[in-house]
Amino acid sequence: MSEQVAVSEGKLTPEIRLWTPQGFRDDEWIHAESAEALAGNSRVILPLQAFLDLDPQERALNRERLGVILQPGEQLDAIAGLLDALSLVALAFPAYSDGRSYSKAELLRSRHGFSGRVRAVGDVLVDQLSHMLRVGFDEFEISNRVLLGRLEKGEIGGLSVHSQPAATSGAAAAGTYSWRRRAVQ
Repeated sequence: MSEQVAVSEGKLTPEIRLWTPQGFRDDEWIHAESAEALAGNSRVILPLQAFLDLDPQERALNRERLGVILQPGEQLDAIAGLLDALSLVALAFPAYSDGRSYSKAELLRSRHGFSGRVRAVGDVLVDQLSHMLRVGFDEFEISNRVLLGRLEKGEIGGLSVHSQPAATSGAAAAGTYSWRRRAVQ
């Protein structure tokens, strides 16, 4: 497989593809820096401050095409009361070693009951995908060549036995050890 790249500001950047558990698909969302992008008909992912600066009526009118991206250092509480105005929450992984967005995804699903899309953006690697699925991510912007290759072959990877519950798998079956759960096949 040849590495596909794009030229942006004179630098080579890897191709980014959107993957869901149903497979690769076209991305209908764009990343924008300001609310001016809402003037068109696009589905728009805004930085936290741009989202918070929107007029509440504008948030309500654009709910189906409005998303927000949270960086690891930004607090989930900033949008907790506004989740009904969002269709998508993107959580950033600027480095594979920064796992704060895992906690945010799990809290979005379990504590806040968010049923919209939760997207992983940034440094998503092979070893992380199955864990991200367990905590509630359902979309992934992937640029890692190894992961892209495996997903094209249908190889998700992961472990079949887990010691903790997951946002996506529910409780252990009656009569089994509560600490041992089998992965959903």
